[in-house]
Amino acid sequence: MPRTTRLSPPRATDHPDRDDRRHTLITRTSPRLRRCFAALLGVACLGAVAVPGVRAQSALLESVKQNPALAQSLCQQFRQLNAQGVSATSKASIASLASSRGLSPMDAEVLATYVIGLHCSTVF
Repeated sequence: MPRTTRLSPPRATDHPDRDDRRHTLITRTSPRLRRCFAALLGVACLGAVAVPGVRAQSALLESVKQNPALAQSLCQQFRQLNAQGVSATSKASIASLASSRGLSPMDAEVLATYVIGLHCSTVF
């Protein structure tokens, strides 16, 4: 007797010695999965709302995008630091950028990395 290929997925009634494991698995783990998903969603929402630095960084990067002259000015400063053997992303350089621009050290580091990556990739 030739064997035919089945195009539809097997049903629980096709194998009477085996229960529908997918249904059992979903039924047993559903409350746990729901709690995990709810917790993950809550943390993600809390992180997006509770971290004002993300919004500040976005505005900071947007200002550099809108003002290429600012980016070129920063590149020039970074090249001067490189000429002195100082990395543009060193702690001293970031601290100087933060104080001159009125930024937090983290925002200054993000700004420097962004400007170097987009406008002056030869700077180290």
